[in-house]
Amino acid sequence: MVQPIHFYDIPRNRDEDDKAWSPNTWKTRLTLNYKGLPYKTIWVEYPDIESVCKEIGAESTGFGLLKEGKPYYSLPVIHDPNTGTTISDSIRIARYLDKTYPDTPTVIPAELEAFHAVFEDAFFQTICMPLLPVMMPFGCPQLNPRSEAYFRETREEKFGPMLGGKLENWAPAGPVRDNRWKAVQAAFTKMAGWLSADGQERLFFKGKKLCYTDILVAAWLMAMKRVFGSDHPEWLQVEKWDGGRWSRLVHAVEKF
Repeated sequence: MVQPIHFYDIPRNRDEDDKAWSPNTWKTRLTLNYKGLPYKTIWVEYPDIESVCKEIGAESTGFGLLKEGKPYYSLPVIHDPNTGTTISDSIRIARYLDKTYPDTPTVIPAELEAFHAVFEDAFFQTICMPLLPVMMPFGCPQLNPRSEAYFRETREEKFGPMLGGKLENWAPAGPVRDNRWKAVQAAFTKMAGWLSADGQERLFFKGKKLCYTDILVAAWLMAMKRVFGSDHPEWLQVEKWDGGRWSRLVHAVEKF
């Protein structure tokens, strides 16, 4: 019998069934759910991520991303007690789960490895770059106090000089936020064009079958829905963008 995989995630200040919010950890949560693998969530506050990763033997996922000259530790991370393996980074976790549990649905088929590698970069440049200045100021106050203070300090130090200093200045209500939000909408419409590049409408990038690319996009949409709130005017706009495509994708993945 498969033992539950240990899944390390970042909580927000909500009830247990509503703590998950991070788009990066949602990628792994959705992958585990889609594969039907048992897991238990271990919540880790932002200031503790590096020490927890070192303690369980998780590799850093970058270098100098927040602090010059220092390795960067991030979540998601999983520890699989069935194999004794610890893996960091959501796409590496997906590859590991595909290989280790071949009887579950494959999310990164071998013939699409290069596509997924390219898509991650394209998605970050196209979607994340305009979205993060709008989303981070909403998400920060939803964290627990220690994480909120850490998140604010590190993100303002790294990105503040480019975006207006304090988080509150990144996308304040009014023309600045309106323009940033228009850029986010344009980015999603561009991605919708990727999906219908051959003139055919499809919900998933592979057509009828979900793959990791769809999970990546859905993870960010799930995070947006939770951070903004399902009844927030901006999320309600997202549900209508591109003929309701993104709302349909969220509904498709929410069932698992």
